[in-house]
Amino acid sequence: MIIKKAELIAVAVKKEQYPPDNMPEIAFVGRSNVGKSSLFNLLVNIRGLARVSGSPGKTRTINFYEINGRFRIVDLPGYGYAKLSRSVSDGWGKMIEGYFNSRKGLVKAVQLVDIRHAPSDMDVLMYDYLRHFKLDGIVVATKADKVSRSELAKCFDTIKKTLNLTGSDALIPVSTLKKTGHEDLMAAVDSLLEADSQVIKE
Repeated sequence: MIIKKAELIAVAVKKEQYPPDNMPEIAFVGRSNVGKSSLFNLLVNIRGLARVSGSPGKTRTINFYEINGRFRIVDLPGYGYAKLSRSVSDGWGKMIEGYFNSRKGLVKAVQLVDIRHAPSDMDVLMYDYLRHFKLDGIVVATKADKVSRSELAKCFDTIKKTLNLTGSDALIPVSTLKKTGHEDLMAAVDSLLEADSQVIKE
């Protein structure tokens, strides 16, 4: 898939601010500072479309990006940043659950983890949460340029075991610095959208 047009169409904290539920959506979720914004900018090849912050926990809204007039990428707020107040953390949970429960067009949630570290307890809880909603299946290992090729297999094994991934789950290493892996991710997204359109036709 070649992304020719991408635009931010809605920034929401409650359902009333969501755009119309009239096209497929692929949500992205991960720990604060895992590299979601950098990944979005690489995917759409538009520098600065998603604001990259050096302050973890900065994104506290649900951001909807319309892609090629065909589907949306949805940036969910990062989780697991210790310095966020409890009220903000509680609000995050309600915001995410409200989104998952209300969007008929939601096809899949892509979970991001840092390839350099074993997934945290929050990462594990999130992937189990995605399984509950039947949104699991794609995990992106960010910052792949930070590990050597010899370390890659070990890092993969750690992620697979910790998240209890199955043979049908895709684990895709991505480096925004070296601009690698994003094409594999977009191919997976394209397959999801194709399968979703076939279900609608049937």
